[in-house]
Order: sequence, then structure tokens, then C-alpha cells
Amino acid sequence: MNYILFDGDVRGALLPFTYTRPVADIRVGILTIREKWEKYLGYTTTTITEDYLADKYPMVEVENNVMINAAYLPTEALADMVRTLQPKQAIVIDEDILAFYTESSQEDVDFDEYEILSFEADTCIKIEHKWDIFMKNDQALRQDFELLTQDRESEVIPESVNVIAPENVFIEEGAKLAFVTLNASTGPIYIGKNTEIMEGSIIRGPFALCEGAQVKLGAKIYGATTVGPECRVGGEVSNSVMFGYSNKGHDGFLGNAVLGEWCNLGADTNNSNLKNNYASVKVWNIEEEAYDKTGLQFCGLLMGDHSKSGINTMFNTGTVVGVSSSVFGGGFPHTFIPSFTWGGVENSEVYHVNKAMETMRVVMARRHVEFTETDQAIISHLFEQEQINRFEHHLKK
Repeated sequence: MNYILFDGDVRGALLPFTYTRPVADIRVGILTIREKWEKYLGYTTTTITEDYLADKYPMVEVENNVMINAAYLPTEALADMVRTLQPKQAIVIDEDILAFYTESSQEDVDFDEYEILSFEADTCIKIEHKWDIFMKNDQALRQDFELLTQDRESEVIPESVNVIAPENVFIEEGAKLAFVTLNASTGPIYIGKNTEIMEGSIIRGPFALCEGAQVKLGAKIYGATTVGPECRVGGEVSNSVMFGYSNKGHDGFLGNAVLGEWCNLGADTNNSNLKNNYASVKVWNIEEEAYDKTGLQFCGLLMGDHSKSGINTMFNTGTVVGVSSSVFGGGFPHTFIPSFTWGGVENSEVYHVNKAMETMRVVMARRHVEFTETDQAIISHLFEQEQINRFEHHLKK
């Protein structure tokens, strides 16, 4: 069977993370949403997404296809139901199309002709707001831990490790850790292949350290945190998700936060995750150009791919940073920093795309990853669109 993941109507609410990837390639828990579906289904998947992303994330469409809404995280029961779909059947959660079987182009589907199968909403996680990535990371991480470790044996926990509830710790091959504290009594701890946790670090689960990632000396990490592949993390981190290839290598606090790929937080960068009056946090909706009421008391930094902060940068509660911005200077920057911004509170200017891409090439080459012509086309498209958005916003003023 040919499985295709589609973005659905949540893509705009998930910006800036979906500027540079389909919804399916968001990381929540240990795995990306795509990786979860592929493990449960036993098949690879392709994607329907924005046209400018299609070269990097192509769709393969054949005669018979099952289309899956990528906003939903799979469970075994849901994957079983998707696997057994028949032509002109659709799975619906609360009037939302979760999956459907089509023998024609997905653009020609008439759901009035379909048999509708219901699935209970409370048994499935949906990622529909950008803050859901850290809010629902606890549940997603526990599910992924069960999926990845079932019927497998962990590597031996080194004798120098101070560990609580070792039965909830799983260590993959090639991981290095010594003289650290792991408390898995509050949730599972997953330590991926070829990772390193340096001496003096204190980690409380749920926690995931994905392949090739590194925890720096004396780090303090707690509250359902995921450190994606090849990331570097230090200082204090709480209830946060780093997608991959990003750095928070120094002291400073990151809490209730999401970092995309190729981000870098300078030394002593801190984000606020709680307003002084303890009020509910509002977060900028890029698509709607308005603030969303999150209903959350705790919400920190939400930073898109390739963005960076200088040393001693302070981010206010619920700050959204777009793609490829460089934030520096004194004081608290605005709670929304558009893509391709260079500067901070006192003054800022447009970070020209050619200079931005020069930095991207250097940064990615350090991790032996090529900045391809396809990547360049995506970034160029985003820059052009951002310039249009800035102009239109200026006219509205």
C-alpha cells in the first residue's frame, strides 16, 4: 500500500516550524511524526505539502493510496485501522478527516460517497498549535519509548552512573556516560546511539537524547525534554524540544520551548516561560497576524530553523522567532521576530538572504551536511515571501 501524509489545516498554526518542513517532519517525543507512522505501518511514506517544499519532500502517488493527516500521532490501534482501510472508506475524529483510501487523485475525492469510520479522539494526540510540541511531548515521548524499546535489551548502565528506576532507562549502542545522575522514576530516559552525557549532568525523565547528540558538563534537564539528533545542550532545560542539529551549549535557561534545526543560542541566553502576573500567555500567529490565546501559564521560546541568539540574549514569555534571524543586543526583543531579522531591541534590519545562506553553508558543513540547491531554493522562496509580508504589513500601518 502507498501511504501519503498530508499537512491538513494545521500548517499555518505551526509556523515557523512548517516554513521549512511538512507537518510530518516535526519532532515530538523521540521520533518525528513521519518516523512514528512508518514504524507502526511498516512502510515508507511520502508527503503532500507546499509546492516550494515538494522537491525536498516529494509525493509518490499511485493507483491506490491511503492519505493520512500528519497532525495526528499514530498508536497501534490507529495504525491497525489505517492498514485495514478499504476503497472509499475514511477515518474521522470529531469531524476531522484522519485518513482515507482513494483510487483516484486525492484532489477528486468526494467524501459524500465514503463510508465514515469513527475513531475516539481521546486515544490519539493531535499537534495543532506550535506550543503542542512541548505541551504534548511527555505523552509522545512515553509512547515512543515503548515503541522503540519493546522486546529489546538496553546496553548496561555504567557503574559510575547514579540511577533511580534503572528499569526505565534504555541506552543504545555507542552511548557514552559517566558520573551522571539519571532519575527515571518520573518518566523514561532514552539515550540514543553514539550520544554523550558529560560528567556532573543531572537528568530527570521523561527525557530523550537522540542519535549523535551531546549533553554538556553539569547540565540540568527535566520536564519531558527531547534533544534531537546531533544537538548540543547545556545549562538548565525544562520541558523543551530541539528538533535536530541545534545548539544550546552554555549556561542559561530554556523552558517550555521549541527550537527547530540549525539554531544556536549564545552563552547565557535565557527565555522567560512565566509572566510576572502569572497570566495566560499569548503567542503570535504568523498566518493570522494576531495573537493566539494559549491558555497556558508556562510558554517560552518558539524558534524556527537557522535562527540564532547572541550572548546574554533575553527572550520574553511566548516569543516566536522566524527562520534565519540573528537576535542580539540588550533588553527584551519583541515577542514576534520575523524571519530574516538581524538585530534586537534598539535597531534591526533585514538579514539579506545571500549572507544568511553563506552562514548556513558554513554551519551545516561543520556537521558534514550539505546545503543543497534544493535547500537554497527553499530559503530564497521564504526570503522573497517575507519581503512581501513586510511590505504588506507596512502598508496596513
